[in-house]
Amino acid sequence: MSHYKATKVVIITEKLILAKVTKLIEAAGATGYTITPAGGMGSRGVRSTNRAAVIDEFSNVKIEVITGDKQAANRIADEVAEQFFENYSGITYLEEVEILRPHKF
Repeated sequence: MSHYKATKVVIITEKLILAKVTKLIEAAGATGYTITPAGGMGSRGVRSTNRAAVIDEFSNVKIEVITGDKQAANRIADEVAEQFFENYSGITYLEEVEILRPHKF
């Protein structure tokens, strides 16, 4: 089976803005994304996935998007950072990946 190059956008941010971030991802033309609970330590302290947050929306999520369009990946990462990370905690980064079924992305 052949491998094809693609770009994965990873966004870790507050669940509070999840709907807005996924709307932006969809508007950029991505065909899908994966969301998982996220925890760890950073400049804003420790966030744990092992304990319930007082308010669920204040927990963190990790959103992963794979696209064959590098420009779309850059646009998603840039727009999320510009629109949300001044007022909400979060990071975003890009990874080059290899995929098996390019028609899915």
